[in-house]
Amino acid sequence: MNTAKKVVALTLSAAMLAGCGSSSSSATKTFNFAADTDISSLDSTVATDGTSFDAIHAFTDGLEIVNEKGQTAPGIAKSYDVSKDKKTYTFHLRDTNWVDYSGKKYAKVTANDFVYSWQRIIKNAGEYAYMLGSGGANLVNADKLIAKGAKASKAELNTLGVKAKDDQTLVVTLASPVPFFIGLMTFACYYPINEKFAESKGKQYAANYKNVLTNGAFRMTAWTKGKSCDFTKNTSYWDKSVVKLDGMKWQLAVDPKSAAASFDAGNLDYAPLTSSLVDKYKNNKAFYTYQDGFLHYLMPNLKNKALANKNIRKGLSLALNREELCSKILKDGSTESNGFVPKGLSKSPKGVDFRADVKEDYTKYDLKEAQKAFNKGLKELGKKSIELSILYGTDEIAMKDIAVFTQSCWSKLKGLKLNMVATVKQDRVNTREPKGEFDISVTRWGPDYADPTTYLNICTTGNSFNRGKWSNKEYDKLCEKIRTESNLTKRWDMMKKAEKILMEDYGEIPLFDKGGCALKSTKVKGLVHMSAGVPYTFAFIDMK
Repeated sequence: MNTAKKVVALTLSAAMLAGCGSSSSSATKTFNFAADTDISSLDSTVATDGTSFDAIHAFTDGLEIVNEKGQTAPGIAKSYDVSKDKKTYTFHLRDTNWVDYSGKKYAKVTANDFVYSWQRIIKNAGEYAYMLGSGGANLVNADKLIAKGAKASKAELNTLGVKAKDDQTLVVTLASPVPFFIGLMTFACYYPINEKFAESKGKQYAANYKNVLTNGAFRMTAWTKGKSCDFTKNTSYWDKSVVKLDGMKWQLAVDPKSAAASFDAGNLDYAPLTSSLVDKYKNNKAFYTYQDGFLHYLMPNLKNKALANKNIRKGLSLALNREELCSKILKDGSTESNGFVPKGLSKSPKGVDFRADVKEDYTKYDLKEAQKAFNKGLKELGKKSIELSILYGTDEIAMKDIAVFTQSCWSKLKGLKLNMVATVKQDRVNTREPKGEFDISVTRWGPDYADPTTYLNICTTGNSFNRGKWSNKEYDKLCEKIRTESNLTKRWDMMKKAEKILMEDYGEIPLFDKGGCALKSTKVKGLVHMSAGVPYTFAFIDMK
């Protein structure tokens, strides 16, 4: 399968031999999992973070799913047809049910559940609504409706390129062919929602585990926000024979040191680690590494007059020793980023990885040139010095280490005074960044699908995740052409050119491609970890 058409590969590394982990017996088969962040939402049209996506995915299937090999496979849609012009997809849905938290059947899953959900994310102005438009699936009329958001009428929403031909037939019409469209259908923002149930709950929909329905492998049966949640096998699941677990118990918002201790005590089967714990556990038989898929980067706020100056941004980027950050601070398999599209995400029509195909290194370390560019920027601003702040979340793995390292690198620049602004992820992501209340934010982006545009699109003017407000007309026009270009070679070359514009203007400052490490009991088999899309698939786990 063309890599551009599927969500990318499975976990890269595996655990070594036997480890600790929980004492779950084969009789109960409960998977005990720790997440370093909380669940922010159970509504697939609202959620934006990995832990929320993992939880929603545990109880919801989309048209397509990720199978045990990490490949795109039939989900709620048992098959589909594609028109010759590759602009119309007709999905044939299987006969399956929604059940509530107690396991009681509520209704059949129908084509209208997808129509309602896709209209709902636009109507609610969800941050991932853009993925229905030219920034993702490119449905007919999606961009116009997204621009209207909550002001779009029901009649207008009905012009969106998704129709229920009948209960079991969903027809999706695209404005132009999207090479990776089927892979997109595994992502959470395309999941179905039962209209009658959601409307009956009103604003309380998805506010707790009793206010969501299940069509997936598990039912959520408990949720204490910021602490824990439980899942039970859904015996009405369409593919219930593949589900070996009886249930799952998650600990939420657990700091990695506590998670590791809980793993050592036999209370967890999976515990995320931070770089500070690598040396302690790297020879442990349960130590497990993987390609995380996230790009970590610094987002300058161009509404700040100093950061609006290109030479100031250039000086800041050249002053960062990314290789040292990865090898001496992170030590978790992370590697220096050489551009805004990470390594291993997507291959060209000739089969060459994007990063390998781009010859330029956009993230060189040169302190002398950094000071030279910074001085030029100060002169252009008419200043002898500037003062900037670095915003970071204290409850996010490695973010504090990154912020402190950045401060250390930039302290070598004469004429720069730095302040550190510590907060929590929810405040950073949901308040300060959207309101522009930052100078430079330590942030990250995980790929929603295996194509360079999952990164490039977020830097276009007006994108809801372009919170630094970098804007370039040539870049925007190029990204618009990429969305409609059917020649894959031309499209590939345009994506390389777009990244070059972004990087040479220092619109964002890449740091590293994230590696990940954790403790995973070697009793655990079949946990699928993806570096693009929803991070974890739990349906295939067995405890042996």
